[in-house]
Amino acid sequence: MVDPVKAALHVSNISKTFGGARALKNVEVIVTAGEVHGLLGQNGSGKSTLVKVLSGFHAPDPGGSIAVFGRQMELPMRPGAFRDYRMTFVHQHLGLVPSLSVLENMRVASITAMKARIDWKAERRAAQVALDRFGVKLRLDARVGAISQIDRALLAIVRASDDLRAAASAPDEHGILILDEPTPFLPREGVERLFELVRQVVSHGDSVIFISHDIDEVREITDRATILRDGVVSGALVTKDASHDDFVEGIIGRRITRSVTVAPATSGAAKAVIRDISEPGLTVPSINVGRGEILGLTGLIGSGYERLPYLVFGATPVSGGTLEFDGETMQLAAMTPRTAVKRGLALLPADRPKASGVSSLSIADNMLILDLERFMGPLGLKRRAIARKAAELSTTYEVRPNNPAMRLGALSGGNAQKVLLAKWLIRNPGLLMLDEPTQGVDVGTRQQVFQVIRKAASDGAGVICASSDFEQLADLATRVLVFARGKVVAELTGGDINKDSIAEACYGHTSLQSA
Repeated sequence: MVDPVKAALHVSNISKTFGGARALKNVEVIVTAGEVHGLLGQNGSGKSTLVKVLSGFHAPDPGGSIAVFGRQMELPMRPGAFRDYRMTFVHQHLGLVPSLSVLENMRVASITAMKARIDWKAERRAAQVALDRFGVKLRLDARVGAISQIDRALLAIVRASDDLRAAASAPDEHGILILDEPTPFLPREGVERLFELVRQVVSHGDSVIFISHDIDEVREITDRATILRDGVVSGALVTKDASHDDFVEGIIGRRITRSVTVAPATSGAAKAVIRDISEPGLTVPSINVGRGEILGLTGLIGSGYERLPYLVFGATPVSGGTLEFDGETMQLAAMTPRTAVKRGLALLPADRPKASGVSSLSIADNMLILDLERFMGPLGLKRRAIARKAAELSTTYEVRPNNPAMRLGALSGGNAQKVLLAKWLIRNPGLLMLDEPTQGVDVGTRQQVFQVIRKAASDGAGVICASSDFEQLADLATRVLVFARGKVVAELTGGDINKDSIAEACYGHTSLQSA
């Protein structure tokens, strides 16, 4: 039993009402000193609202309390006052300024607080000490926009931890670092490095709240976890004692019976054949995608599988190779995204905010941006017709809320993904290529996305799904190709398509016989 009096964070009886809707109801969360504590829940479960209460962005309803290391917060808390309670946040998009240097990003809080001339030598020393403390090797003069996504994530966490130390009034004072979905855009290697850093943070006495949709990551890195569902706490688990299904049941309220996609009889007919790609780190003599087939591509980080959809679509230049598609042979060196769209190809990139949609545009504009000519009238765009069509599509694809005028960036990750899938699927593509289609998507929405993809395949499309999520591929794919060092080293079909076999093929680099 956890003693709230000795807790690093004790959230007690916190509720939040928007209009007539309760986003949080009598929530209690206890985080102990020096632990990694998971916070999970579907999109709309209340996670984001709770984080905004902790940051002071939202004022909770009267009657609740929040204590940090035994010190009661003044509620409602003014924005930014969380720093006074030795809390700091790292959000999914990290809060770094790409045009500034590592040093400037590291020391921005110190620099902006200065009233006199900046002592850059002292700032460099302080930044280097912080990086050295965690063994993170970065050039202080490097522009943040030029470093890898992995290094950016590490930099954001080191900066946050250093801010905690700066806020402490004594060496033995500790703080709370809140990581809000820090891993969706990181490769597995990056996740492992981030976890190493998180373990270092708690080894120094601070506590970490790790917010994620990824149950396996939560089970790997946390000591305990709190699950929210519909604004209430539906589970408080000791991680080592809880199974994957225990987490799933807490998140969605029931056990999921995982369905396996069965290849239709028409899948033997080739829909597309990719041939003769030979690039540094990637060699593809021939890969065929059947009509109605969902072909999974996977491997370890750096194995090359994730590059293939972008090369075929013309999003990444390629020196040679062909695509045989619907009886026509196309030269990939001449392929462009515009040409690919005209020929009936579709690509849904993994990086939703930057490459897949336009966050500042509405749901309607994102859904129909490739089909605007259908809505042109003598006086310009028929906005009402666009809104009606978008509302119809939102109903079909279960986008919530169904508000075509809402900005894409205001939606949860899962609902934004449904919008972007709708954008492509209303064009009935012959070849649908997906890169990590359920990245950052909660368990319940994940199954909805799967059904949309299966429907596209059953309607006759060939589907390529590149993913590092073995469980996703086991649920979704009718065939899986495993890459290593840029080449296909294993092909899994039938009963061989399961999480363990895919992992064994990836790590063992053994060629398995097709069933």
